[in-house]
Amino acid sequence: MARVAAFITLFCSLVLSKAHPHEPGQCIFYEECGRNPTLNGTLIEPMVPCLNYSPARHLSGEHYKQLVKVCPMLDRGESNTYACCSIPQLISLQTSLTLSKAVLNRCPSCVDNFAHLHCINTCSPDQSQYINVTKIMNITNDLGVTREGVVAYQSYISTRFAERSFQSCKNVRIPATGGFAISTMCGRYGAKLCTPQRWYDFQGDSSNGLAPMDLDFHLVSDEAAGSLPNGIVPYNGTALKCNEKTPTGGQECSCQDCAESCPVVPGPPEPPSPFKLLGVDGFLLISIILLFLLILAFMFYLAVSCYLSSQRPKHLKKSKGKDLNSNDVTQRPIHPAEVTCTEKNSLAADALLSSIFRNWGKLMATYPLTVLLISAIVVAAFSTGLMHIELTTDPVELWSAPNSRARQEKDFHDTHFGPFFRTNQLILTAPSRKGHIYDSLLFGHQNFSGIVSKDLILELLELQTRIRDIEFFSKDLNRTASLKDVCFAPLNPTNPQITDCAVNSLPQYFQNSIDNINAKVNMTELGVTKEVDWRDHLIYCLNSPLSFKDITDLGLSCMADYGAPVFPFLAVGGYNNFTYAEALIMTFSLNNFPRTDPRFKVALQWETEFLKIVQEYQKDPKMNFTFAYMAERSLEDEINRTTAEDIPIFMISYAVIFVYIAVALGEYSSCKRLLVDSKFLVGLGGILVVGCSVLASMGFYSWVGIPSSLVILQVVPFLVLAVGADNIFIFVLEYQRDVRRPGEEREEQIGRVLGNVAPSMLLCSLSESVCFFLGALSTMPAVKSFALYAALAVLMDFVLQMTSFVALLSLDARRQDRNRCELLCCVTVSKERPNKPNEGILLPFMRKFYAPVLLHHVTRVIVMLLFIFMFCASLFLMFNVTVGLDQELAMPQGSYMLTYFEYLYKYFEVGVPVYFVTKKGFDFTTVVGMNAVCSSVGCDQFSLTQKIQYATDYPELSYIGISSNSWVDDYIDWLNPGSKCCRLYAFGPNQGKFCPATFLKCPFKCMKTPSDGVLRPNVEQFNKFLPDFLGNRPDLQCPKGDCLFQQGLGAYDTAVVRDESGEIIASRFMAYHTPLTNSQEFTAALLRARELADDITQGMRKIPGTAEDFEVFPYTVTNVFYEQYLTIVQEGLFNISLCLLPTFVVCCLLLGLDLISGLLNLITIVMIVVDTVGVMTLWGIDYNAVALINLVTAVGISVEFVSHMTRSFAMSTKPTHVERAKEATANMGSAVFAGVAMTNLPGILVLAFAKAQLIQMFFFRLNLVITLLGMAHGLVFLPVLLSYFGPGLNKAVILQQQKAKAKELQMTDHMRHVYDNISFEGSETKPEQNGTSPPSQTPANHQGEKEDNTERVDSF
Repeated sequence: MARVAAFITLFCSLVLSKAHPHEPGQCIFYEECGRNPTLNGTLIEPMVPCLNYSPARHLSGEHYKQLVKVCPMLDRGESNTYACCSIPQLISLQTSLTLSKAVLNRCPSCVDNFAHLHCINTCSPDQSQYINVTKIMNITNDLGVTREGVVAYQSYISTRFAERSFQSCKNVRIPATGGFAISTMCGRYGAKLCTPQRWYDFQGDSSNGLAPMDLDFHLVSDEAAGSLPNGIVPYNGTALKCNEKTPTGGQECSCQDCAESCPVVPGPPEPPSPFKLLGVDGFLLISIILLFLLILAFMFYLAVSCYLSSQRPKHLKKSKGKDLNSNDVTQRPIHPAEVTCTEKNSLAADALLSSIFRNWGKLMATYPLTVLLISAIVVAAFSTGLMHIELTTDPVELWSAPNSRARQEKDFHDTHFGPFFRTNQLILTAPSRKGHIYDSLLFGHQNFSGIVSKDLILELLELQTRIRDIEFFSKDLNRTASLKDVCFAPLNPTNPQITDCAVNSLPQYFQNSIDNINAKVNMTELGVTKEVDWRDHLIYCLNSPLSFKDITDLGLSCMADYGAPVFPFLAVGGYNNFTYAEALIMTFSLNNFPRTDPRFKVALQWETEFLKIVQEYQKDPKMNFTFAYMAERSLEDEINRTTAEDIPIFMISYAVIFVYIAVALGEYSSCKRLLVDSKFLVGLGGILVVGCSVLASMGFYSWVGIPSSLVILQVVPFLVLAVGADNIFIFVLEYQRDVRRPGEEREEQIGRVLGNVAPSMLLCSLSESVCFFLGALSTMPAVKSFALYAALAVLMDFVLQMTSFVALLSLDARRQDRNRCELLCCVTVSKERPNKPNEGILLPFMRKFYAPVLLHHVTRVIVMLLFIFMFCASLFLMFNVTVGLDQELAMPQGSYMLTYFEYLYKYFEVGVPVYFVTKKGFDFTTVVGMNAVCSSVGCDQFSLTQKIQYATDYPELSYIGISSNSWVDDYIDWLNPGSKCCRLYAFGPNQGKFCPATFLKCPFKCMKTPSDGVLRPNVEQFNKFLPDFLGNRPDLQCPKGDCLFQQGLGAYDTAVVRDESGEIIASRFMAYHTPLTNSQEFTAALLRARELADDITQGMRKIPGTAEDFEVFPYTVTNVFYEQYLTIVQEGLFNISLCLLPTFVVCCLLLGLDLISGLLNLITIVMIVVDTVGVMTLWGIDYNAVALINLVTAVGISVEFVSHMTRSFAMSTKPTHVERAKEATANMGSAVFAGVAMTNLPGILVLAFAKAQLIQMFFFRLNLVITLLGMAHGLVFLPVLLSYFGPGLNKAVILQQQKAKAKELQMTDHMRHVYDNISFEGSETKPEQNGTSPPSQTPANHQGEKEDNTERVDSF
């Protein structure tokens, strides 16, 4: 059948060719016969010419003027101009060209070339040489006259002319979409696959709604010209290049529309290459060099020490003790003149603090109930502030400072343009469905994936309808609410109906109509008749989404039911070819109301209903999709859900810690005294002290108005518990290891014990508190609030330990002295408490085994080398840590959002929108102002939009994938008299005012056609017509105005903000990022966009009249989250440095300006932090604000591991460094291990079972690393470091001991005379040696008797 049709067409062509020879100066048709009877539903009236073989007519008068207006390239002067078209034909041609020019008029040479060919076909005086009529019909006009009309012809064009015309137009852009105009004029092929032949085929296809008949364009090369029918000569006129001026004075096309017009522009700078030295990783090389230098320095120190030791005379070695470092330890008596000022200060500081705390402890222990009551009142007073607590869950408030650049930009954008809309989205796949090949009449063989099938589209439409019809009762509105109450309706925002809501999906190409999807029609194309259906329409719309009518006989629109186009990347995903997409996308856009607006709750309620429907649909066994989904509220919902679910985990963690503390604090001297010597209530009291300190801190800041957060609730208790438990263990263990002196009261013993350990507790607590207070200088709200809460909590914990816990211990000691059981206070046991220190298990083990092995001369060298290697390796790893936090980590395991993120990164073909926002201070109304912004003909080569276009040429560097729209360009196009957009009423009450394109009887244009083709309104015209442009709804007659849509939104409905005087105070230009899949890409995209915006700002400030503070900035909804990563490394170094400073200063001050101790303290803490970051790199823990909070916490916990040991070493009076290190390791190391390491570890291990990935990553993994590294450095490295480089023996302490010993000897001699040579010591030790002292004579009983005589009012 197809062959027969082709034969008939060829036969008719030969007959007509023989009847009418092709000669110069001859017309082949003339005048309009009437409407083409074969076409219906066209965009313009399809008027066809009459077959009329005759000489070309001479034109003059009005006829000539009309030709010059429409086809100036045919003008040869009024006396010498001939043509083959009448005035009605020229008017019809002008109408047809007007619609096409509307999308091409940015490039005058393109418009000229486009019109050139159609003018040649219609009006050329040599028409018969280029035209071959193939089909005629009898056509009766409105007057009843019947004539032969031409309804199809062939047009012969040289390939040279066609190629140059196509090249001049192929890069012309549509500013509102950033796409190419040619994509709307090449049918199914779009811009990428369009060729000159395909371009002309589309223009000649009568089904496009513009061509009045079928035009068959033949592109003929020079070699093939000889084989043409006799007399046919392919038209080979001059086609302008896009960078050439038109004969009528039109300017060259802009760079954005014409590559030949572009200047040589260097691409964006390449990302910095990895740091290298000598061709290898620079950080690795530096780390290796540092490792060798440190090892060499240490080995040199050992060699020098050994050499100096070997050179000492033997008699000096006997007279002086030497440690393994060849340090002299004086054995002779110390003369007061030998004591240095520093040593005196150290002793004086320690003595002063010990005296203060001794007296304070005695006071607290004397009146325990009074102290507890006052403490409870103070804590309760602080805690009442919790009534005003404000828990921040908004991620923007948590991680973006109010004065940060991104936050200010967001506030500016939301204030002037409104918040970015709320997204509710489904991404659907059907991996098990097989695709098929469709043989299309119009588009040939097309591959369709399994998901792009009719039944699945109908199923998607059914689901979409269910969601769109959601209704629920709203308490805030006091009525039934639906989608129209909260949806984003760009074309009817004031009173939207359901069909006005912006819903983007593939069924929107069929206006959500089942009838349109099921529509079928037989269509004939090039003599072939086939059925066309939904597939043909879909192919066309996916390639031409801006079309109001497809090219099939279905005659359907591609626009969504709410009046806007649906761009392919919003309807399908995972494609190389649209119809072979792997996923369908459906998006419901809601208005993002302020949280104080009642409609915000309505939107949340609608999203809840949306999630219910989607989750129900997911469980439906009849469902044929595999899909992911999300609502705008999903992120916050999932974070809150996992927090609630993990609360039991935290409770279990605290319970484990409590049980450990309660068990570990007990003495357990015998089974009979098990309930007496246990410390269950003391442990509980210690936990309560920690809890009260946290409550007091939170209550105080709630009073002040500083909001809390989930991070504070999760981290601060752990931190304070680590600090508090350590102090509790040190205090309690010191008390248990102490023996009450003869004649000493219980309160005095507690005061004395507190005087011994409280300076160390003060050192740690004060260091940590000051550390956190300085950390509050951070600009990140979450870090700042955490630091403030932690600082006060640590300070309050110390205060309560010095008051409440001392009182609790006093009460417990009184109970224990009376042999009463802990939980059953009325029950006593007969077994007496032994009057000897209780060292437990850990202290003897560390004294007899651990310390000697650790401080063996071989072990010490191994430890130093091992930790030096760890430090250098971690230093290298630290420079390779990944910066960022992917949002998936905030989701719990198994969350539906994890599937959504996976689908999002896999199937989306574009990234998030990025707006380039202009602030007040730039004059858009002037010609130079418009030229500095636009990108069409006559615009600056380095204008705002042109620079953005340059960036899209390097998407892998700029992260901008689609160029920006431009309301300035579209406004200029809208004003163009060549379009039907801006016209004026000629009469009536609105005379001289704007006339919409839908009103046909408005002959006057808003502006005249410029002679050079560069249209620019003056200031008055700009201000007069701008409101009309912004408020003009698009239609077929005028596809401009607020006309083209991004993401189904009005491109310019809110893109221009003017004040009361009409001045533009804000505007925005929307582009698209490339797909961004992780925080590193989001951060890099932000940085590149800011660099581009800064360059644009500098260029626009050079325009006369621009304010000095004028600014262009990029805005993306994600900027507030990722801006922190631009500075978080510097922020972290600043915060950690601030935390390290007080640890050094406080240590030096409290140890009497002991710089060596302070420096060793600092070095060890720095090593812990560096090693922690190194392990983070190995374990895949990214560095971000949450990690920074933990690193600040690491400094605080490290102080606990380090400072107690350092002070114990500094205060020791053992003769050598090694022996002092052994004593500090055994005595204080055992308390630190039991109080810090073993308190943290059980609780941390429980967190491994948390569901939240964030908790697993940053609270389990990172806290585990911090605790283990702190323990390793504090209990392994620091004792060895002190044994080598620790401060020397404090001579002031030795002198004090010598004086005390001399005084004791003098007292002993005196007592020998008084008590007849009976020594005090003998009287003390005899009962013990015999082991038969009666209970009434034991010191404990003696003290108990004394207490009975001096019972207080607040006694136990």
